[in-house]
Formats: sequence, structure tokens, C-alpha cells
Amino acid sequence: MSLTLKELFAQVDRASAVDTATPTRPRIGISVNRRDGKEMLADPYFQSVILAGGAPVLVPATTELSVLTTIVEGLDGLLLTGGGDISPDLLGETPHPSIEDVDPIRDTSELQLIRLAHQRGLPIFGICRGHQLINVAFGGTLYQDLPSQFPSPVLPHSQAEARDVITQSVTLTAPDSELQRAMGLDATTRTAPIPVNSLHHQAVRDLAPGFIATAEAPDGVNEAMEHPEYPILSVQWHPEWLATTGHEAMLNLFRHLVSRARRYAHARRLHHTMITLDSHTDTPMLFDAFDLGRKEGGRVNLPLMREGRLDAVVMAAYLPQDERNDEAHRRAFDYAVERLTHVEEQAIRYPNLLDIARSTDDLRRLKREGRRAIIPAVENGYAIGRDLSRLHAFKRMGVAYMTLCHNGDNELCDSAAGQGEWGGLSPFGREVVAEMNRIGMMIDVSHAADATFDDVIRLSRRPIVATHSSCRALCDHRRNLDDDRIRALAATGGVMQICLYGGFINHDHPDGATLSDAVRHILHVVRLVGPNHVGIGSDFDGGGGLIGCQSAGEMLQITLRLLAEGLSDADIANIWGGNFMRVMDAQRLPLA
Repeated sequence: MSLTLKELFAQVDRASAVDTATPTRPRIGISVNRRDGKEMLADPYFQSVILAGGAPVLVPATTELSVLTTIVEGLDGLLLTGGGDISPDLLGETPHPSIEDVDPIRDTSELQLIRLAHQRGLPIFGICRGHQLINVAFGGTLYQDLPSQFPSPVLPHSQAEARDVITQSVTLTAPDSELQRAMGLDATTRTAPIPVNSLHHQAVRDLAPGFIATAEAPDGVNEAMEHPEYPILSVQWHPEWLATTGHEAMLNLFRHLVSRARRYAHARRLHHTMITLDSHTDTPMLFDAFDLGRKEGGRVNLPLMREGRLDAVVMAAYLPQDERNDEAHRRAFDYAVERLTHVEEQAIRYPNLLDIARSTDDLRRLKREGRRAIIPAVENGYAIGRDLSRLHAFKRMGVAYMTLCHNGDNELCDSAAGQGEWGGLSPFGREVVAEMNRIGMMIDVSHAADATFDDVIRLSRRPIVATHSSCRALCDHRRNLDDDRIRALAATGGVMQICLYGGFINHDHPDGATLSDAVRHILHVVRLVGPNHVGIGSDFDGGGGLIGCQSAGEMLQITLRLLAEGLSDADIANIWGGNFMRVMDAQRLPLA
């Protein structure tokens, strides 16, 4: 029975009432097909999203980047749908005679959409053509014509039956895959053939780098893939037609997307309220030919910080270890001042977008104003030589911390990579620790030898930091902190910031180190001493960058992982900036 206008509006008003028991539906963008100048979408796509608890948002096939960017900024997840063939021109290939229904506008639009979504860390789910397009977007290749190009006899992959009719089966090929978990399959059902439909002309050929194949047809054609470090999952069949006709495992695929999207929305809300701070980058090394306002070169810049929803970065003037004499020390100091001056110049260049932060009050103010913050620092006490007045000069320039050493012993202390010249702090180093306490500059013990760490812990009257270190228990590197020293750091109120440098995260596979490895280090500290003594110091532009978190633009991925691990909003806020800011504030308190 149809409703009157009054009854219809009454329904809307009732639905507008606050209902805390019903979770907000995350917004799932759905790409649409095009034909004869019309945008179209088969009902099962958006019906499956609705059944799974999402709110579908149809994304038009437009190549206007400003439009797509605006749309993506409002999404929590992305669904890429099926349709015609993908143009071989994208791969620099000559079109096969069987290629049909090619739409360059849709190809371009959806590839831009994938790029924009991935840059912001959105969960992505691809179906059929969407599966193939994801593979192309990340560097994979396609069979243009599956029947003639696949190397072995091919089963029919374009069924004549209705789309909700099962005609084939696929088998999972990767143990404990995200696909298996998404579909709700246990260890027993994982090995059984999964009934599916099949409607495609092209197919994945060479898998994109970093992705893993998770399902295949009986003839060996790829049927699914996923990325182990990014929230990207795709299948070759059409689960939407089965999800809406009672196939629970297929509906589970959409529930999985919606669940990931709901977590993404949660993370985005968190980043709106908390201050996210990266405690160590070496970006000033690039400033001779670098501009923070452009997304060109480097792993930290304003566009990347916006994409990763990162509020503040500590930019350190890094000094490599060199000769130890008065002239060399003077050159080192001058170079550090030059790097710090470049940092200030970047802030002057973009006054509406960022500023220098010299206190936590500045950080909170800049957050309210919607501007990014840069905190100056110095990496390597070699810069001051034997002259405390240089330390005071750094303090006047707003330097928040000084790393006592780098890869070599200096006039202050022994380095983890040094020869143990002093047996810890030198006599001058002990003066430096006392003076840094007095003037309220944080002491950074990253790179320090164990004996140096022990001396600083014993002598410092304020909490200290390890701005870019990781856990020796998980990666046996001399630069990392063992459990006893992590406990000592926590007992004195300090904080260690987990480094995203492969060699300090995964000793066995430094080049293949991942965000998952880094999260294990964060969780190790949380379990050892609680969530109030750990943070994140990427070491970007100084060698930092992991698969899953390559730049400031991917920092939201860390929040998503911590949410998935069950950490509370308050704990995540402390890890992201609260703990480091507490130590910053402690430098301003009167000494006992």
C-alpha cells in the first residue's frame, strides 16, 4: 500500500531521532557503468551494500579530479564494479581483435578513483572488472582475451545463464587469507570448492607487485587477490548477484567491506580530535631542492600530511659524524643552524597551512586552526662539539630535543655504533645532560650505546625520549632497546617512539619489513609497560618507510591497525601524540 505524503514525512522524522543502538552506516562509494551516454548500476551492487549495513554512494564516471577528490574525501570505503573490457592502451599493448565495450573515460575515472582512495587509506573491494582494474592500477597485467591467450584449456568463463545462477567453483589458494576470513570460512570449508558464477572476458595475468593470489578456478585462472598490508581485496566472480539471493558467504564479503569502512570512519573521527605527531623525520636534509607544499620527492610534505591526517612532525637537523676538532665542530654547528633556518623558511612560505610549534600549547592551537605543525630538533650532539653556548643557541631556535649521538662516539657519549670510548657519557656529556634538564630541552637517547642510556637514565632529572627506536626483543639490533631498558625508560616517565626503519623492525628481512612488523613492536611495548610509554617516530627521509606505511600519507594505516588490535581511543591518542607531548610538558616543570 502506498503512503500519503504526511505518512512518508513522518517516517523520515522518526528515522531522524537519535538512536545510539544503531551504528552509523559507513559511506561506500560504488563506481557505475556507462552506456549510450547514461550512467547505470545493477541493483544487486547497492542492495548488497545496504544488506551489509553500509550506505551506498554512487560515483559518476568523471575525469574531473576536483570532483573525484571531493567525493573520495567523504567516503569510508570503495566498491569497484563489473562492466566492459579495460583498454589495452593503459598497458601500452596493441588491442586484441576481441576487445569490446572499451570506455576510456570510465577507465581513466576509476583508475584515478583507485589512486585517490589508496592515498587516503580507504578500504577497497573490487568485483570482476574492478578486480582486474586494481591489478592494473598497482602494476599487474591482463589477458586481453582469456580463451585465446591463457596457456592451458580454459573453462567457459562467460556463462549464458542468469547472473544469479552458479556455474563454476573456485578454490582458495592462500592459507589464512583475508578472503577466507571475510567469507566466514573455517579451516574445514576453506579447502572445499566454493560455488560461484562466472562472467568475464579478460582476466588477471601477472599479479601486481605486493599482492597475493587467494583463489583460482579449476583451470588455473586467477579468481581473487589481496594485499597483506593494505585494505584491498578483490574477486573475479560476481558475489553481488549471489549475496542478494541467500548466499551467506557472498554477503559476508560485503559485510567485510562495511566493517573495514566502519573502522575507517572511526579512525577518521579520531584523527579529527586527537593530535597525531611523528617524533622524528630527516626531511630538512632535502630542503636545498625541496618544497613542503609540493608532493614531489621526500616522504613528508603538506599534501602527504593531509592525506595521512598527520598533524605534526619533528624535523631534525641531522649531522653525520665527522672529525672531532674545533673547526669540524664549528662547521657542524653552522650546518645545523642552516638546516633549522630552512625549516623556518618553509613555515614562512606557507603561513596559512603550517607553523613552527615550540610547545604543546602551540600544537593544540595549530590543531584548532587546521594548520600543520613542525617541531625543530637536532640529531647528533656532535653539532655542539664542546661548547654549551651552542646548545643554548639551539634552544633559542625552538629545538625541542637533541639526539646525543649518531653512528659514532662524540664528545658527549658513546654511540651504539661506536667504540665505547667513554663507557657511557663523557664528563662533558654529563654537563650537557644537566644543562638540557635546566633549560628544558628533551634528551633523545636513540642511537646511544646501552651504557650511555644507563647513565642518562641515572642522571636525568626529567623524563627522556627515544625518538626513533624499536624493541630488541623483536629485532636484535644494537640500536634498539632491550626490555629492561624499556622498563627503566617507563619507570622514569619517558617514552620510546617506534621507528619505521626496516633494519630496526625486522632483522631477518629489512627490505621486506612491513607495517605489521612495526605494529608488533608497538604492541610489545604496550604489553610490557602499558600504552603510556610508546609512540611513533618514522625516520622518514632518513631511511624510514615500510610496506604498508611508506610516507606521511599512509599514517592513518597505523590507527586502523591499532583499532583492529582492540586498543581504546584514549590509548591510541596517547600513542599518537599524547605521550610525547607529556614529556614535552615535563621539560617546563620546575626541577625538584
